[in-house]
This record gives sequence, C-alpha cells and structure tokens, in this order.
Amino acid sequence: MQTRAVTIDAHGTLVTLRDPVPALRHSLASRGVERTREETTRAFAAEVVYYVPRSHEGRDEATLARLRRECTAVFLAALDAELDPDEFAPAFVDSLVFETVPGAAQACRMLAGAGLRLAVVSNWDVGLGDLLASLGLERIVDTVVSSAEAGEPKPSPAPFRLALARLEVEPTEAVHIGDGVEDEEGAHAAGMRFEPAPLADAAKRILA
Repeated sequence: MQTRAVTIDAHGTLVTLRDPVPALRHSLASRGVERTREETTRAFAAEVVYYVPRSHEGRDEATLARLRRECTAVFLAALDAELDPDEFAPAFVDSLVFETVPGAAQACRMLAGAGLRLAVVSNWDVGLGDLLASLGLERIVDTVVSSAEAGEPKPSPAPFRLALARLEVEPTEAVHIGDGVEDEEGAHAAGMRFEPAPLADAAKRILA
C-alpha cells in the first residue's frame, strides 16, 4: 500500500542531547559539591534509567514538576550529594540542552515535500512540543505525540494510534522511523512498517 505518512522518534532520531556533565559539575561545585566527570556521568545515567520508563507521568505542569524533582533526587542520591532536590531541580533541567540531529530537519522537509504527512511520536513528558518548537522543528511536522499525552510509553501502540488518528491515515499507510527496540516493536504492534534511523537514510529509502 502507498505510504501516506511517516512518524518519527524524537531522542536519538530527530534530536540529540548535548553532554550535560560539564554544566552539572559546575552547578554542583557552585553548591560546594565536587565530583569527577566519571562520577557525574554515572549519576546522570542512573537518572536516565529512572526517567525513561516514567516519562509519560509528566502529563501537566504539576506532574511534570514532580517527575523532575524525583529525577533530580535520583541523580543526587547516585552522587551521594546532600542537596535539596527541589532547589537543584531547575539547574538539573537547565543542563539538558537538545539540538537537532544533523540532516534530520532536511530529511523531514524532503518527506513533507513529497506529500507525506509527518508526526513526532516519542517517549517524552508533556514538554516535548515546547522543545521541538524551540528548535524550529514543530512547524515542519503536522503533529506531535508524547507518551505523556498518549498515557502509555512505547512499545505500547497507544502513541502511534493517536498519531495515526490525527494524521487521518491507516496503519498500513504509515511507516515509523526510530532508533530503539521500543520503536520497532511499538510500530509493528500498531500495524505500521518500521525503518531504522538515521532519519536521513530512512527518508531516502522511503522516497526511493
């Protein structure tokens, strides 16, 4: 069946995180906590493990604030740093600076230029739309669906089904591009095809 729409994962496919460790070490040091790069890297990895399966819990302003506090607490505990998570949370969040994956925006424009409808579908909290808007990416896709909005994270088919409904296409008319097992499993569970990242390469295969 003809492809009419493409859904795209965010982290690792469309956007990437700049190294947050230097900013985190600076924020810690300004509060009298000195930690090595290796220690800070391990603590941040522990926070990521905590956040990813809970990203959908940040559904609104209140729940997002709570999730961020919990993530900050995990990070500080992994460092054995006796700091107040409520006080440190803004600095932790400020250290998370995202940028567009090279070639990703152009790939989206190529797909859209070919007449395909586009959606971002990602395991993310309610702040995903604002993040994409800050990078100028929201305007080159038709809709954005986070796991927080869908109520379940990938590999659940729920985020994909919500995107398909908004795009007004059938699952067999859509393909998902992502970089994780949850992307492939979730897309197949929703009845969609799957193409592995990088986005630029996947776009060429779809348009071939």
